[in-house]
Amino acid sequence: MRVVVALVVAVACACAATTQTARAAADVRFGIQDDAWLEAGPGKLHDRVAMIKGLGLSVVRVTLDWNETEPSQGDYDWSRADRLLGALHRQGLAPLVTLWGTPDWASASGLPNAPPTRGSDFQRFARAVASRYPYVRYWTIWNEPNKVQWLKPVSPSLYVTRLLNPGYAGIKAADPLAKVAGGVTAPRGGKGGMTPVDFIHGMARAGAHLDAYAHNPYPVYPGDTPYSGGCSCKVITMATLERLLTQVGRAFPRARIWLTEYAYQTDPPDPYGVSYALQARYIAEAARRVFTAPKVDMLIQYLFRDEPDLARWQSGLETVRGKAKPSMDAMMLPLTQVSRRGRRTTVWGQVRPGTGPREYELQSWNGSRWVVNGGLHETTARGY
Repeated sequence: MRVVVALVVAVACACAATTQTARAAADVRFGIQDDAWLEAGPGKLHDRVAMIKGLGLSVVRVTLDWNETEPSQGDYDWSRADRLLGALHRQGLAPLVTLWGTPDWASASGLPNAPPTRGSDFQRFARAVASRYPYVRYWTIWNEPNKVQWLKPVSPSLYVTRLLNPGYAGIKAADPLAKVAGGVTAPRGGKGGMTPVDFIHGMARAGAHLDAYAHNPYPVYPGDTPYSGGCSCKVITMATLERLLTQVGRAFPRARIWLTEYAYQTDPPDPYGVSYALQARYIAEAARRVFTAPKVDMLIQYLFRDEPDLARWQSGLETVRGKAKPSMDAMMLPLTQVSRRGRRTTVWGQVRPGTGPREYELQSWNGSRWVVNGGLHETTARGY
């Protein structure tokens, strides 16, 4: 059966709409992370995973807490990981597993954000995890270690010698084909932290081993968009993605780039968030931005559903009550205007999942009704 997807181009006047295909990074993967919703959201786990797959996404990031999985040295509890990772694997979604959280027995302070006293303990854990889940090919070591909330003290050297390099060695010993990312930095370090630029080069000086550099390019300034904003400083947001490409290119010339958390909070309910319409627009613009960026292989949306606590994140594709926002459609079918000259508008989009050519038609608003522009077109193999 032939499926035709209609892409609507909302412009104020009658126009000719065309699509743009640009050189993309090799096989960009789009995904999502929402550990709490995935684990304990409404309905059955199988159905929640099916909802993610229905959006056309291919990667789901899951945090695996070392302190919960190995509460006593050598004593493993795999129940949570078996359930979540197995459910993703059975439906053909690729897990991106983040290892974090030091057990109290493995550090002097007993805090999860402390580096382990011995990197060999983390190496053994990483090898055990990778051995148990051979179908997991994407791994990140820790989360936002340039912030004191996640690693104390903030130290690129400690991160590399106690966490990244031992984790890399352990995973590769179990699966030489696995891809392991380091960094996983926040856009800025904050009080007691370190900028991502300084952290990148500190990692390089410490001799970091990695296949990819991961970063969370959240907006941090009012008015930040995927293409504009930021500052001429060492903060790295989506708006200053070129800074990340440049700094990682200098420090780790062979490393790929993974953008492992990205989102816009919405108003309502967050008074500091953007409108629902802007959230949807920025999701589409961010997809195009990574599509055209060299070396970027992955972009992960943070949250499927808003968190109930307003002090936390309201960046979901649906409200806390389960009502879909416009961003739900934007995630499934990102479409954004590239340029407009006179009566001609050029748009970029992707029909997800990008698992083969799809036929589509462009429609534009002529002032009173939607009209088809140019008949049927066909996407690339990746849906663009």
